[in-house]
This record gives sequence, structure tokens and C-alpha cells, in this order.
Amino acid sequence: MKFIVSSSYLLKQLQVLGGVINNSNTLPILDNFLFELDGNSLTVSASDLETTMMSKLEVESEDQGTIALPARLLLDTLKTFPEQPLTFTQEENNTVEISSNHGKYALAYADGAEFPNAVSLEDPSVVKIPGGVLATAISNTIFASGNDDLRPVMSGVFFQFATDGLTFVATDAHKLVKYNRTDVTASQTAEFIMPKKPLNLLKSILGATDDEVTVAYNDSNARYTFDNVELICRLIDGKYPNYEAVIPKENPNRLTIDRNQFLNSVRRVSIFSNKTTHQIRLKIAGAELNISAEDIDYSNKAEERLTCDYQGDDMQIGFNSRFLTEMLNNMNANDVSLEMSLPNRAGILTPIDGLDEGESVTMLVMPVMLNN
Repeated sequence: MKFIVSSSYLLKQLQVLGGVINNSNTLPILDNFLFELDGNSLTVSASDLETTMMSKLEVESEDQGTIALPARLLLDTLKTFPEQPLTFTQEENNTVEISSNHGKYALAYADGAEFPNAVSLEDPSVVKIPGGVLATAISNTIFASGNDDLRPVMSGVFFQFATDGLTFVATDAHKLVKYNRTDVTASQTAEFIMPKKPLNLLKSILGATDDEVTVAYNDSNARYTFDNVELICRLIDGKYPNYEAVIPKENPNRLTIDRNQFLNSVRRVSIFSNKTTHQIRLKIAGAELNISAEDIDYSNKAEERLTCDYQGDDMQIGFNSRFLTEMLNNMNANDVSLEMSLPNRAGILTPIDGLDEGESVTMLVMPVMLNN
């Protein structure tokens, strides 16, 4: 088997697929890319058993065949080439020879038949989502998902498809993000929990495409198809917690403030907060917001005053500065609103501007108890 392909075109596709491969695999074959050649079409796959990703490339060839090539070695080699055509030739002695303008490189290959087959979805439901919408939904929610192995359902993002819109939710029990789109709808209702790894892969590729993504899913797996790429992954098994129940409905106290000013202030003040609790105190009275933090062990202390627009009763509330910073960082708005009811109830952070038509984001952050 023999084919000719552009070095930079191949590298670009392989770098995307390389994100699937784990550093330490139980099956040695998973350290390889699977190359399936069929005339002018080359399909390259990578898998970690949970997630499989395939990319179709156009090459010059008339052959057919299947081989598995070592991923790390191939990527390291391709990175060093300037743009040029490379010829891959399968030799007798179980090696593949790559010929460039200046040299020849031989690497051992494994039998392609050993590579695990991708899961085929039986009787899937299908939704079409614009690539940009899916990428925005992922980047708005994924940072809020948890890392707790004991609660696997919270380590992913909850996809909720309905006939009146799509909802994406992520939470780690301290913070929660709900991202809603009413301008994209599904033909039937469905719910599933997507793991983090395939979402991060999708986010990195979708950033550059405006194509429509076809999402096919059943109870155990989901498949994303767009451009020349296909990603199949196993879904997280389990029931997602009832997130609507924790979002407080009555929030009479509403603070409106410039996002950048608030973010920079929280960042500065949090440097002086306790290194384990990261606690900062917001004290709101009239049109003034007082942000303070104190680390009693080291006698470190900081306080800043900001002007804001506030409707409600004067109050003091404590938050973990890391969660607050993370949320403000992941918003594109110029102004944000923070709605609160009591010092022991969650605060709701929402962007006031910078949203598309039919798009809404609700971020919820749990307070911490203030030690007076």
C-alpha cells in the first residue's frame, strides 16, 4: 500500500486526533493511529476505548489497506517538516517508509485488525446544531463541571434537548452554570451526560468551523459528525441531579456592576484572602459595594470600594473568590448582575449584554459562611 499526502495537512489532522490518545494505555495498540486507505480517501482514527475520533483525508493513491502507526513517533516526525509532499509506502519487513524531499524514515507498524472497532449506534435520535453554538455552549459550561470520581454524573455536562430549545448544565455542587438556546431546537426531547474529554476535543476543533454538527445519540453513546470529522464517545451513566430545585426563584436584592472592574477587584482582594477558604466578603450598602478579605494567620488584609447600581436591602455575603473569578472570566458581557436573597442562599450571576438572540446564561455560586 502506498499514498502521497501533504505534510502540514496530515499534521493538522493528526494533532487533533492526538488529543484522544492517553499517555498510558492498557492496550498497546491504542498508542497508534489507525490508517485505513481506500483509493483517494484515507481515514485516520484514534481511540481510548471510551472516545473514538476519525478524520477523512484526501490523498493520492490507488491502493487499499489498513495499518496502525505509532502516534507519538509520527507526530514528532511530522512537526519537523516544512510543507512538502510525503510518500508513505508499506514495505515487506513490517515497516512503513516515509519519503520526503531530503530523506527516508522507516517506522514499524502494527496490524490494523487489532485496533478496536468504533461503536455503532443503534437506532439513534438526531439533532443538528450550528458548530459555533455548540462550541459556545461547551466553553460556557465545562469549567463548572466537577472532578469528583465518586460523583461521576457531575464530572460531565448535562445536555437537555427539547422542542422549544436546548439547555446545557454543569455543576460541581459549589457552582452551577445553565446555558440556554431558544434559537436552536430538537425534534424530540432527550437528556444525556457528556464526559469532559470529548467536549474539550470538540471545543478545540469547533472553534474554527461554522459547519453544522450532526449529533446522533442513544442511551449509551453519542456521535458528532461535521466537516470530515466524526467523534463517537460513551456517555456518563446515571441520573443528573435536579438542578432547577437549587436555583432560588425569589431574589429581591439585585446588584449591577461593570464586569471588568468587579473581576479585577475580586482578583486583587483575593490575594489577601485565606489560602484554604479563599473567602472574600461583599458588603453592599446604598450604591457602594465594599469587597474585603482577611487572612488572620498572616495579618494580611485588603479592602476595596466600588460604586454600583443596587436595589434591595443592605447586606453582607461571603463567596469563594476562585469560583467568582472563574465565572466572571467566562462571561463576555460588559455589565453583569448579581441577584441575592439571603447571606446563606446562592447568588445568581447573569450577563446583562453581549448575548446573541435566543441565548441566556445563568451562573449560580454558593456562599460561604462569614466568620465575623
